[in-house]
Amino acid sequence: MRVGSAIVVVWLVIGVFAAAQRHYFDDADASCASLGTLGLTIVAGPLNYIGANPKVHCTTPKPSE
Repeated sequence: MRVGSAIVVVWLVIGVFAAAQRHYFDDADASCASLGTLGLTIVAGPLNYIGANPKVHCTTPKPSE
């Protein structure tokens, strides 16, 4: 169990490093798409370095008048 936990932690740390290299933490806009892309990049971890470039496109509903 310890080895599995260590692998997950290392995987996520690599994902955070990839997101930092892409300057996803610098964006002050906290939109659905930017937060989704940040989270997906972190979860993708090392896959970012073999060509994965996850992007999330979403829209939020507009309030009715």
